[in-house]
Amino acid sequence: MTDLHRSSTTHQTPLNPPLDLAEFLAPGVAADDVPELAPLVAARPLLDAFITLFRGSEAEVLLRLLVLREIGRESDSPRWSPDALRARFTYLDPVKLETVLKRLRDNALLAFADDGLYHLSDLGRNAVAAIAMLLRFADGEDAELGFLTAQLAGLQAVGSLTPEALGHLLSKLNDLTWHFEEAIASGSEFHILAARRRLSANEKWLARGTEILRELLADPDVPFEIATIAQRIGLAQSRLARADASFQRALNKIEAQRVTLGASGISSSDVSAWLRTLTAERLAAFADEALALVPEIALLAGGHELLDRAEAVLSDEVRAREVDTTLPPPDAAEVNTAPETEDLALLEHFAGRLGAVTRPASLAEVVAGGGFAPAAYRLSLLALLADGESSGPADGPVGEFMRLPLDVLFGDTLEAVNEDEIALISAGRVAPRGTSDGYDTVRPEPLDRLGTGPVEGRLQQTGFDRLSPNGR
Repeated sequence: MTDLHRSSTTHQTPLNPPLDLAEFLAPGVAADDVPELAPLVAARPLLDAFITLFRGSEAEVLLRLLVLREIGRESDSPRWSPDALRARFTYLDPVKLETVLKRLRDNALLAFADDGLYHLSDLGRNAVAAIAMLLRFADGEDAELGFLTAQLAGLQAVGSLTPEALGHLLSKLNDLTWHFEEAIASGSEFHILAARRRLSANEKWLARGTEILRELLADPDVPFEIATIAQRIGLAQSRLARADASFQRALNKIEAQRVTLGASGISSSDVSAWLRTLTAERLAAFADEALALVPEIALLAGGHELLDRAEAVLSDEVRAREVDTTLPPPDAAEVNTAPETEDLALLEHFAGRLGAVTRPASLAEVVAGGGFAPAAYRLSLLALLADGESSGPADGPVGEFMRLPLDVLFGDTLEAVNEDEIALISAGRVAPRGTSDGYDTVRPEPLDRLGTGPVEGRLQQTGFDRLSPNGR
């Protein structure tokens, strides 16, 4: 049997050769020129311990971890005699056990004291504790968030919180946010529900992280860099806290679009969920006898059909037409350069009519003629003329109309017309400028003496409310 009492010696093994990074760096760059390497080089003994544990085949790694964890599990009796180790690991091959112990011993993970007993070194116990914490969070979904939060809580408790540790938590929170946004954007009910379950599973870690941040930011002596990252973590947690409402809105939209299969009460989501539980073989079986293979039908054609096809293939003229891509000649399109003009014939005719006014005339005399519509148009022009020359354009027929030397006066009562489709019109007059001596000379007849009854169809637009159609 292999002797387990072999003395422990610490020496450089082929597993950990001297550090030489020259072949990994760019030409002209030394390791000292890369400040990011400094903390890793300083922690090389710790890294060597993990290299020792995880180098080799998977079986070798599992065997080393098994032996190291079992030795460190005995808290009451942390020291092991060689016989006790052989009795504890009776299920292992003695030669393999000696190989594992020697490897752990040579790389300072396991110590062999002068009293002939094995025990974990400080480096080995730290490695076992770190692996135990990782294994503790390996069972649940998103265990990484729980591990990072627990790590922050421990570092904060001992006052060793670092920006790097906070950065890991911030990166995880941003990754969760991206995952949830992708689930909502997919529009898949199953992806959204899975993301919602994932959020629910992490709620306790989010709450614990909030408590840590609250205590951290309450400290007035917290370093600025740590406070900045902590605030960014708080914003990321706020976005995650609103994710549940976003999930519900997306599910409500899906619910509104859900289709129910007849009166069965089975929805399209139920069918989709059931199909997702089936294997690929069962899904493929649904296509059996559902697809019909139609044989390819041979071309059946007589002499005339074959001749038509041959002509299209053999005729040079037909082929020339098929390959001719010349554009047709341009055609001279008719271009109407005359701009569109507004028909102002009625305005010009009315301006000439007003130019012939030499004495005061009532509104009915001036605007009547041609029916209700032309009269209403003329009355609107008189209202424009009454507003003054400054309210119209300076040029054109409208400008000439606005410069007519006339005074337009409107009263507050109506007078009867009862002709030319006009029942009532505002009392008023048009007079040459300078001849008006006031509106009191106009005496409209009171409405109660007209006997016309109620006025129908009165327009309520500006200018038109002074004139009403005659019962039309």
